[in-house]
Amino acid sequence: MRHFKRTTLSLAAVQALVWAATPALAQNTPAPAPAAAPAADKAPQALETVIVSGRRAALASAQKLKQESDEIVDSVVADEIGKLPDRSVSEVLQRIVGATMSRVSSSNDPVHFSVEGSGVNIRGLTYVSSTLNGRETFSANQGRTLGFEDVPPELMAGVDVYKNPSAEQIEGAIGGLVNLRTALPFDFPGFKGSISLDVSRNSLAKKNKPSVSGLLSNTWNTDAGKFGALIDVAHSLSSNRTDGLVLDPFYKATPTSPTWFSRDMSWKQQFYDRTRDGIYGALQWKKDDVESSLTFFRSKFKFNWNENNVSAQVDPYNVEVLDGTYDANGVMTKGVLTGKKDANGNYTGIEVENQTRYSKRNSQTDELAWKISGKVNEQLTLTSDFQYIRSKTNNFDSTVGTAVALPKETVDYTGSMPRLVFDASDMAVLNDPSKYYWAMMMDHLDKGKGTQKAWKGDARWVFHDNKILNDLRVGVRIAKRDAETINSNPSYNWATITHAWQVGWNIGDLAYITKAPDIPTYKNNYADFMGGGKANLPSLYFPAASVAFDWPNSYNKLHQLYLNECTNFKPGWDGAGCPQQANSIQGGGKWAPTSFGTDPAGRNTQAETTTAGYAQLRFSFDEVGLPIDGNVGLRAVHTKNQADGYTILTTQAAPPGAVGLAVPQLTPFAKEQNFNQSFTDYLPSLNLKWKATADGALQFRFAASKALARPQFSQMQGFLSMSQTIEVDAQSVPPNVKKINLTGTASGNPELKPIRSDQEDVTAEWYFAKNGSVTAAVFNKNLKDIIVNQAFNRTVNDANGKPVNFVLNGPVNGAKGYARGFEVAYQQYFEGLPSLLQGIGLQANYTYVDSKVKRYNAVYTGYCSPGAGQDNLNLYINGCDTDGRSFGDMPLDNLSKNTFNIALLYDRGPVSARIAYNYRGRYLYGVALNSDNTGPNQTNALDTNPASANFGQHNLPVGLPLWADGYGQVDAGLHLKIGNDLSLGVDATNLTNKTYKQIMQQHIGMIGHNYFTSGRGYRVSMQYSF
Repeated sequence: MRHFKRTTLSLAAVQALVWAATPALAQNTPAPAPAAAPAADKAPQALETVIVSGRRAALASAQKLKQESDEIVDSVVADEIGKLPDRSVSEVLQRIVGATMSRVSSSNDPVHFSVEGSGVNIRGLTYVSSTLNGRETFSANQGRTLGFEDVPPELMAGVDVYKNPSAEQIEGAIGGLVNLRTALPFDFPGFKGSISLDVSRNSLAKKNKPSVSGLLSNTWNTDAGKFGALIDVAHSLSSNRTDGLVLDPFYKATPTSPTWFSRDMSWKQQFYDRTRDGIYGALQWKKDDVESSLTFFRSKFKFNWNENNVSAQVDPYNVEVLDGTYDANGVMTKGVLTGKKDANGNYTGIEVENQTRYSKRNSQTDELAWKISGKVNEQLTLTSDFQYIRSKTNNFDSTVGTAVALPKETVDYTGSMPRLVFDASDMAVLNDPSKYYWAMMMDHLDKGKGTQKAWKGDARWVFHDNKILNDLRVGVRIAKRDAETINSNPSYNWATITHAWQVGWNIGDLAYITKAPDIPTYKNNYADFMGGGKANLPSLYFPAASVAFDWPNSYNKLHQLYLNECTNFKPGWDGAGCPQQANSIQGGGKWAPTSFGTDPAGRNTQAETTTAGYAQLRFSFDEVGLPIDGNVGLRAVHTKNQADGYTILTTQAAPPGAVGLAVPQLTPFAKEQNFNQSFTDYLPSLNLKWKATADGALQFRFAASKALARPQFSQMQGFLSMSQTIEVDAQSVPPNVKKINLTGTASGNPELKPIRSDQEDVTAEWYFAKNGSVTAAVFNKNLKDIIVNQAFNRTVNDANGKPVNFVLNGPVNGAKGYARGFEVAYQQYFEGLPSLLQGIGLQANYTYVDSKVKRYNAVYTGYCSPGAGQDNLNLYINGCDTDGRSFGDMPLDNLSKNTFNIALLYDRGPVSARIAYNYRGRYLYGVALNSDNTGPNQTNALDTNPASANFGQHNLPVGLPLWADGYGQVDAGLHLKIGNDLSLGVDATNLTNKTYKQIMQQHIGMIGHNYFTSGRGYRVSMQYSF
C-alpha cells in the first residue's frame, strides 16, 4: 500500500511540474514554419469519447464510430452521463453482434446461476482481452481479462469490441478485444455535474436495494494552459435469489438391465447480495501542442451468498424404484425412489443432506495512468503512457449440513420441468426436528493478487503532401506482470460429523440436532419456491447461516459432536483414538481448520514480461481516384515467462535379488523448481475499407491478421508430481520385475505457448440514415496450438546421469481447429409514420458460428477406465457415461452456434422506451466437470465393457458433458425526460420469468439436469444533470 501511495504522489508531482514548466517550454520553442493544414482523411481514426444525450443519439454515435473506424468494431455508447443501458458491463456486451454472455458464476462453477452474467465470448471464443481506455487491464483471478461483471457500468462512457486487430493495439485477443472507455474533463464544454439514484428489487429476494452515482467535471482556461478535473463515483447494491431443481444422472442397475433410473432429484435455493463500488478521477491539461492526463480508476466488488442445498447421500445401486414407468429407450419417466430393503424387509429410504453454504468474496482492481503527448512539429507527435495496476481478491467458503432419512421420493419427469411429490407420511418425518442430525462440514480459503507496470511510447508522422500516405505510427510497449494465487490446505476441507454409514463401527448413534440446542438451525418452508406453482416442496431443517460463517468456532463445536458419539460408542477410543478413526474416513490428520499453509500444490506464482514494438502505415487512395483506405502494420512481441514451481518424485525400489527389467536408480525428492521460457511472435495485420459510394454510405471491408492468446496463468502452474512404480511377479523365485511405470500428473504446464490464429474478415456495410444501417460480416479464424489436456514428457537423470523419461498428463498445446461464421445487424428509426409513431425503431442482429477441434494426437477409447485423476485422459477429453462408455469428440467449450438480439425502440420527445430480447443457443460448458454429480467426484459408473476384467462392477468415474440449453430473456425500460436536466426511468428484466436449463449428455439422450429460476428484476431510477 505504501508503494502504491508513493507512486500516486510521484506521478501527481510530475504532472504538476509539467504544468508549471510549460510556459517556459512554450517560450523557448521556436515557432514552427507555416504548413498546409492536413487533409481531413489524414486525421487519426482513434475512437474518441463522445458524450451524448438520449438513446437515439447514443445509437447514432455508436454507428458513426463503426462507420469511420479503420478497424472492424462495434460499440455501445452511454445514453447519458454514466448511463449504459444495462445493469452490468457483461449485459451490455451481450447486445453487441457476435458477443455472448455466460449466465453462470464462472466457467469452473456452472451450477451457480448469475443474474448479472459473467464471462464474455466474442464470435464463439473465450480468447478475449480487455483494455481500459486502450490500456490492458485484468482481475486477480489467474485470468487475462477484467471481470466485466465487477466493473461499475455507471463509470463507463462507452464500450467497444474490436473484431480484428491492428498493429498498434495490444496483443492477446483472438476472439476480440473489449475496450472500456471513460470520460475525460475535456469531453465536456465546461462545468458538468450529474447525480443518479435508483432502487432495484428482485421478485424472489423481495428486498429493495439502492444505488447512487455522481460525476463532477470542470475545465479552466488560464495563462498556463487549459486545465480540467473530473471525479466520478458509484455505489451499487443488489440482492437476488435463485431457486433450482436438480436431476441426477441416470444409471443402469446391471450391464444387461433394459432400464435407466436417476437416484435422486434435489433442489437448492441461493440468496445473493452484491456490493459494487467504483471511483474514477481524471486530471487533464493542455497548453499549445502539449497535452497530459493523469487518471485513477478503482473497481471494487463484494459478494456473499447463502445457499440451501438438498441432495441425496445414497449409492445409486442401493436405490429401489417402485411403480416405475419408462419411455421407449428404457428411461424412467415416473416412479417412487427409496432405499433397498433391510434384513427385516423394510425399505431403508434415502439419506438426504441439507447443506447451508456461505461464500464471501472481495475483489478490487486499481489503475493509475499518466499520459502525455506533444507535437514536435506539424508532422511529428510523440506520446508517453505509463500505467500501474494492482488487483487483489480473497474468498471464504463454508458449508455445514444436517441430514435426515427421507422415506421416499415420488418423481415425475414427464413435463417441461421435473416434479417432486411428498405425501403425508413424508411430511410427518420432514417436519419433525428430532429426525435431523448433524452430518458434515467443509471450509475453504483462497486469495490472489496481481500487479502490472507498463509503459508505452508512440510516435506518429503525418505525410501532409502525399496523395496516398496518411501517417506512419511506430511505438514500443514494455509490461511487467506478476500474479499469485494461494488455496488453503486442504483446499476443500471436508469432514464428516455423523452419517448413517458410520453407525455400528465408528459411532453408536447419530448427532441429532436436539442433542445440541446451542448450535442453531432454522426451518426453510420454501415459500414461493421458483415463483410458485412449479414445485411443491416440504419444509426442512438447515444449519443457520451463522453456523457457516462463525468459522472456526462453530466447526469446533460440530467436531466435538462427532467425538462425543465416537467415545460413547467406543470408550477405549478416547484421546487420540476417535480422531484417528476420523482420519481413516477423511484421509487426513486430526481435524483442524483449513489455512494458508506451505502446500506447493495450492500456490501458483507467475511472472511475465512482454516487450512489443510495432509499425503501422495508414493510407488512402481517395486523391488518386480509388476510394480505398486502411492500414497495414506489423507488431513484434517478445514474451518471457517465469513460474515458481515444485516437483515431487516418488520411487519404488526392486525387491532384493529381483530379475527382469532393470529398474532405474532414481533418488526421490521434493524440491522447488523454477521454469523459464520465452518466445517471439510477429503479428502482421491489414485493414482495408472500400467506399462504394461517394458519401461512404455503402462500404466494404477486408481484414487479415495474425493474433495470439496467451495461456491463462492458472494453466501454467509449475507443480509436478512424478512416480516410478514397478509391477513384480511375486510368485516367481527370484522376484521378476515385469513392468516399470514412469508416470505423473501436472497441475499446469509452465511451458505452454500461446494459442495462435490466422484470421480474415469481410464485411458489407450500408449506412442509409444517421442511425440506420444494415451490416454483414463473414469471418474465419484458423487456430493452432489450442490448449487441451494430454500427455507430455519430463526427464529426470538417474544415478548414472542417464535421462529417464516420465509421461505426465496435463495441459499442452495439443490441437488445432477453426471458428468461422457470419454476422448480420440492422438498426433503424422509421420515418414518415403518423405523428405518435415517428419515434419507433428496431434493432436486430444475428450471429452464426461453427467450430471444429482436431487433436494432434487423438485420445479415444470406446470404454472408460478406472481412476478419476488427471492421468485418465479419456475421461477428461471424451467423457464417461454412467455405463462406462465414452462420448468421443466434443466441440469448443462455451461456443453457441446461434445467437440473436432484437429490440423494439421508441424515442420521441421526452419519452424513450425499449423492449429487448436476447437469445443464446445451446453450448458446451465442458466434460467431466467436478462441480456436481455429473463429474468425477462420482466414481460409481458401471463397467459394461465385455473385455474388462471388472465387467459388472461399478468402479468407474463419471464424466458427463454438461451443456447450457438455449436461453432467451425479455427486458424492457421506459424513461421520461423532464426539462433538460431531470430524467425518470423504470426498467424490468426477465419479464417472462424464464427458467434457465442445463443439460447432461448421456447415450440415452440429452436430459435436463439443472433448472434455475431467478425471478423478475425491477428498477426505478432518477438522474439529474447540472
